Amino acid sequence: MDTTTHGVAANSNGALAAAAQEVLAGPSVDAQQIIADPGKAVGEAGRWVAKLLELAVAYLPTLLLALATLAIGWIMTKVIVGIIRRAMKRGKVDGTLTGFVCNMAYMALMTLVVISFVGKLGVQTTSFVAVIGAAGLAIGFALQGSLSNFAAGVMLIVFRPFNAGDFIEAAGTSGIVEELAVFATTLRTPDNKTITVPNGSITAGNITNFSRKPTRRVDLVFGIGYGDDIAQAKRVLQEIVSADPRVLPEPAAMIAVSELGESSVNLVVRPWVNSPDYWNVLCDLTERVKLAFDEHGISIPFPQRDVHLIQSAPAA
Repeated sequence: MDTTTHGVAANSNGALAAAAQEVLAGPSVDAQQIIADPGKAVGEAGRWVAKLLELAVAYLPTLLLALATLAIGWIMTKVIVGIIRRAMKRGKVDGTLTGFVCNMAYMALMTLVVISFVGKLGVQTTSFVAVIGAAGLAIGFALQGSLSNFAAGVMLIVFRPFNAGDFIEAAGTSGIVEELAVFATTLRTPDNKTITVPNGSITAGNITNFSRKPTRRVDLVFGIGYGDDIAQAKRVLQEIVSADPRVLPEPAAMIAVSELGESSVNLVVRPWVNSPDYWNVLCDLTERVKLAFDEHGISIPFPQRDVHLIQSAPAA
């Protein structure tokens, strides 16, 4: 029974193929025949049109089946992509990664649907799939750098070493993160320049996130002369730090002698502040310490160079 069915199908496909070739060949008349015998030419054209209609009627079920396959495949693709999107949203996956994964899934599924559609039309899909595979391989080799940036972008999105709005230092540059995309990250520098950094360069080195923690320590170093009173200098520094409301009471600020330098006694001042206040506190404390040291007569040594001019005696 199966052999008979396959034989009938093969004969049907063979007849359709032969009819299609005959239709594609066109009417078997030329210009001379049309001039010599117009009636015969019209008859040949009529027979060709009849075969065309016959082929269209015979091919209609196959075409309808192929179109049904395409429509059902498109609907199923939409449903599957929707399920993937909802699952990733429930898992609180980043929106950028969710959109990219859904787009890739849609493209892959629609490729399978189109291949199935073409196969239903009677086209051999083996060579078609081979061409797609070869094209994908060639594109992969051509886009090695971009694919590495994509992989790095997925890692950054999944592990989240920084978020939009964080001030970071990475790949030899620093700035505020404006956008983390799949292939590159956009930074805005303090002087309002936009820098686009490939994600592969970011993951290839260290990433310093200055905004991840709510508080930061301000590290300041002030040098005083060896003849100045260290205790007095420390009291002045403590008063300045305590008077600033932006300095956090805990952890307590550290004020101590850190080094006996070549020309100065170096004191470190290390108060803790909220991260948004870091730069303002750093600049304000530096200015206040200079003014307070001048007021209390505490010197701040700085490099000096004495130049001695030696004049030779005039020649006799």
